[in-house]
Amino acid sequence: MSRLVRYCRGLPRFPNPPPVKPQLLALNLSTTSSTAENVTPADRLAGPPPIRVDLTESAGRGVFASRRIGAGELIHTAKPVLCHPSLSSISAACYFCLKKVISEGQSPTFCSRKCEDSAKVFYDVEKKADWSEFDAYCRSQGLKYPQMVKRLACQVISGAASAELLDILQPASVSAEMALMMEEGYGSLRRALSAANIPDGKTTFLSREWYYGVLARIRINAFRIELALSSYEDLLSSAAACVEAEAAVGNAVYMLPSFYNHDCDPNAHIVWIENADAKLKALRDIEADEELRICYIDASLDHDARQTVLLQGFGFKCNCPRCLSGD
Repeated sequence: MSRLVRYCRGLPRFPNPPPVKPQLLALNLSTTSSTAENVTPADRLAGPPPIRVDLTESAGRGVFASRRIGAGELIHTAKPVLCHPSLSSISAACYFCLKKVISEGQSPTFCSRKCEDSAKVFYDVEKKADWSEFDAYCRSQGLKYPQMVKRLACQVISGAASAELLDILQPASVSAEMALMMEEGYGSLRRALSAANIPDGKTTFLSREWYYGVLARIRINAFRIELALSSYEDLLSSAAACVEAEAAVGNAVYMLPSFYNHDCDPNAHIVWIENADAKLKALRDIEADEELRICYIDASLDHDARQTVLLQGFGFKCNCPRCLSGD
């Protein structure tokens, strides 16, 4: 059993999420992947990943191997559709790709001209507003996901993204208790954009329902980004060194990785080397038609701790073989 897997998804600070309803959606799987076993990362070729998205017997959608996948094989990579550095990392991580940077100031910074140019379209909108109230709300409540909603709102206003960008993800429903806790953030976001004189026609999408729905999806599907700042081979050769080197720099939402279900003894995991681009790796040999699963939490926790974290943070009781065995 591997203990290399660490926190994969950030834990929500809102009440238990509503159950996720099974839904099958077609995806374009034209992500970078390997096309043969026993090849080095440098030899990886671009092509469809060896997976498919299908319905599981009990957990809604899932990701399955379309052929045998060897241990250590790069299954696919994924770029985030939405990411944001943590407030504590604003000046220490690229504001676009989350790569670690060295900066003496406290303002957002970029690791390269390419990232700066890529972020320009939505960052120009962000810079028009005063976010001090919104940031203070997030800091006082220990919240990180409203920052991602803010970024998506600015992307929609700028025309860089659709307001329906995350509609493919679950869940879409929000409890009354959750809505009450989200209201302050929604009001602060609206006030900041209104004071920035953003034309009303640009913010027609920004309703309470939109804010609540996007935040609900993000809190269930976001991953906490921990950068290894090392090669994958070094990561495997020294788990202890990996743990010391990693540091959470922000959070990100992906499409395909969001469809991976949880297992406390996973057969796959996600690593981040230099930035928010995710690499999905096989932890062991995976047979064709076998479901690929990752661990949403720290796999080294004991049975009771894992059950508590998963129930409170993700709204389900884990019935994986490891949990059923009492381990």
